[in-house]
Amino acid sequence: MNATSALPAGGVASTPPARRHTGRCLRQLALLALLLGVMIARVLLGTPVIAPADALAVLRGEMIPGVSFIVLHSRLPVTVVGVLAGIAFGAAGCLFQTLLRNPLASPDVIGVSLGASTGGVLALAVASTAAGAQFWGSLIGGVTTAVLVLLIAGAHRGTAGRGRVDNRFVLVGVGIGAALSAVISYVVTRLPSRAAGDALHWSIGSLTSSTWPRAQVLALSLAVLLPLLAALRTRLRILQLGEETAAGLGVPVVTTRLALIGLGVLFTSLAVAVTGPIAFVALLAGPIARALAGRPSLVDSALVGAVIVVGGDVLGSTAFGPVDLPVGVLTGALGAPFLLWLLTRTEENR
Repeated sequence: MNATSALPAGGVASTPPARRHTGRCLRQLALLALLLGVMIARVLLGTPVIAPADALAVLRGEMIPGVSFIVLHSRLPVTVVGVLAGIAFGAAGCLFQTLLRNPLASPDVIGVSLGASTGGVLALAVASTAAGAQFWGSLIGGVTTAVLVLLIAGAHRGTAGRGRVDNRFVLVGVGIGAALSAVISYVVTRLPSRAAGDALHWSIGSLTSSTWPRAQVLALSLAVLLPLLAALRTRLRILQLGEETAAGLGVPVVTTRLALIGLGVLFTSLAVAVTGPIAFVALLAGPIARALAGRPSLVDSALVGAVIVVGGDVLGSTAFGPVDLPVGVLTGALGAPFLLWLLTRTEENR
């Protein structure tokens, strides 16, 4: 028997495979169309508004004074970075939530995003003029935080429990995240006023500093990480059957679990390094995708994450007159009540 054929499908197990495949294709095409719509809106809308004909002419290579610079060097990099960061946040959220079987277990909640933020802010404080210091600081901060959470949660103890991640992992992550938030606040108070302003702006989460080199770094990173995630997707689904069943089916449980955690940490840390910690995207994308698909879906979560980031940036740059709100402010405002709803729903389901 094929191992994956027995996996729980959240109410869709009785649906014929061909019908499920068609439904999945249609759903993902709809998400791609929605993403394309918000991408076009991000390029055209703002101050000034760009006419579609002018934008198309610029993309075909025609030089239009003013318009060419705005489209090619301002709005397109912002759009591309927003899509890539949203994919990374969405995939990381679904990965952690599925692995830990907890809808609250997103990188925002378990401290990984705050760890990457702390690394970035510390890098700004120590080596603000060094090229790439903030990027590498964020990566190191995210990875270090994840290792610390694993150690404190006891994932290294005993042969049977080695690499185990459960609600203890989530609670330890929440505690460490709170401590790291205090560290960020303290470091910012010790910075010169201009550096403190830059650190605060970055720690909110924004696409305004997006450039083609940043988009290139994020694209190359995802080009490596996404195939690895695709290769481990089946193992992730088998792990949902339980550790003993997964081991019986030949899955190396500990290695697979740690590899999946490592991928989730890298997705989160890379996105934070480029855009700052755009709040709650990882938390929102997974449940929304699950509501659409009827079960956890990495592809759907990545697409939903991209729609949230780019759509939020469109809203922040156009809906409040002369005030240009960072996308992190809007996702934070939307994510907070969503988190409360999830908490209430989880409590009701017990």
